[in-house]
Amino acid sequence: MASLKNSLAKPLLTGMTIVLTALAFLLFIPGVNTSPQTTRLTVHRGMGLRSILEELHRSGSIYRTWPTLLTASIVPKLHNIKPGRYLIPPAMSNFGLMFYLHTHPQDEVRVTLPEGMDLSHIARILSRNLDIDSTSFMAAASDRKLLARYGISANNAEGYLFPGTYNFVWASTPREAAGFLIGRFSHFYSDSLKRATAKAGLSETGLLTLASIVEAETPLDPEKPVVASVYLNRLKKKMRLQADPTVQYALGGAARRLYYKDLATDSPYNTYSHAGLPPGPICSPGAAAILAVLNPANTGFLYFVATGKGGHYFSESLAEHAKNIQKYKSAQRNKVQ
Repeated sequence: MASLKNSLAKPLLTGMTIVLTALAFLLFIPGVNTSPQTTRLTVHRGMGLRSILEELHRSGSIYRTWPTLLTASIVPKLHNIKPGRYLIPPAMSNFGLMFYLHTHPQDEVRVTLPEGMDLSHIARILSRNLDIDSTSFMAAASDRKLLARYGISANNAEGYLFPGTYNFVWASTPREAAGFLIGRFSHFYSDSLKRATAKAGLSETGLLTLASIVEAETPLDPEKPVVASVYLNRLKKKMRLQADPTVQYALGGAARRLYYKDLATDSPYNTYSHAGLPPGPICSPGAAAILAVLNPANTGFLYFVATGKGGHYFSESLAEHAKNIQKYKSAQRNKVQ
């Protein structure tokens, strides 16, 4: 009887050894099922394991999907693969490949958000660089819970998405991206700036609103305190701001030349027809514009007009302003000739 057991045990052990050897070969020997070349993989948010394996197969990273699926089935934790873009080294084992995808950090993208971009422009820039949809980002930037977390009472984060150059995780969610940018403003807006805002008689929203107009009016940092002084002087005298960028914002769409009929646009953002500040920011101002409002130049200026060379002519009276307008028109005519 013992000899019968031994005779049965030997083939069984041999069979198990063969299976385990084959399994180890399949799982752990490099290059059995994977490409000898470096390959790329893009994992979008919401992709399941089978979709990821199919993408690996399409890209030539693996020859067959089932050995890699078997590997992941044996170690279920390897199913968790973060969205991202992966550069896959050549000739990996199935286990090595899955472990690499499971543990590899998500790649980052360096994105520059210039000063003066409104919410829709920022959404488009992010959608071009990150794996997010611009509409979804706009929705995230209007999420009441997210806004409440940062004490924002407005309907959206317009003006609160702080400009700059940042490293984003390529697969950031719209909510993560919006929260990060609002957080950058919160970090910048220190207690000392809050005290300066209160001393200037402005609310946080008022500060950002006025700074956004200054930002939209001039790209020149040295000129921003002067532009800020014009609008602050007009507010003190209860004059309408008559800021062209607010009309452009009310019209929406791409920036274009404004006509006299546009100045009658029915919108609370139209500072030609409504006194005081508009309801909220018209773009995201940078640090220079915000600081310009809190530290304006000491001037008596009430008007300004473009020079046609990037800057502006400033004046205290309508008569002087009319002369500056003629200087601008003359400069434009010379350009055409």
